[in-house]
Amino acid sequence: MITTSVAEAAAWLKDGQVLAYPTEAVWGLGCDPYNEQAFHQILELKQRPIEKGVILLAAHLSQVEHLLQDLSEEMREKVIESWNHERPADRATTWLLPANKDIPDWIKGHHPKVAVRVTTHPLCVALCQAFGGFIVSTSANPAGMEPARSLQDAIRYFDQNLNYLNGDLGLSQQPSRIIDAVTGAIIRD
Repeated sequence: MITTSVAEAAAWLKDGQVLAYPTEAVWGLGCDPYNEQAFHQILELKQRPIEKGVILLAAHLSQVEHLLQDLSEEMREKVIESWNHERPADRATTWLLPANKDIPDWIKGHHPKVAVRVTTHPLCVALCQAFGGFIVSTSANPAGMEPARSLQDAIRYFDQNLNYLNGDLGLSQQPSRIIDAVTGAIIRD
């Protein structure tokens, strides 16, 4: 099914379904991060091993603030500042944060940290708000292939059996950079 309704897309997520949707730079696959069955469907679609973990996408800081508690004040401010984009074309930043007991093991993969991004992409913000929390966000492509950059690309990869929230990509030319908030190491530049 294809929709332009954020409310309908959020209802699909709440119902345990997988959704393809546009993000800042590429199309993503998402689900309720607490629905293990939906999560495993994403791994199957992507042919991705569970060990890698996935990104959690949030609409605003309040949805992920509990994950910032174990950071130094300086690093906490740096993370928050990186999510306050001034321009729509600014490249998004995903941070590896200390995972607490509320984050399911399948989301982290074989890592002690969880990848988190607060987005400014209007459609993603609306989706996370309608869903009522953060959602899984991993690029919409089978492992080893280029991420989908259009609805047509996503359908070509996953056919009509998946749910799609149609809309525009953000203005970023590259997927988010990934930085470890504990060590400061750049994982993806």
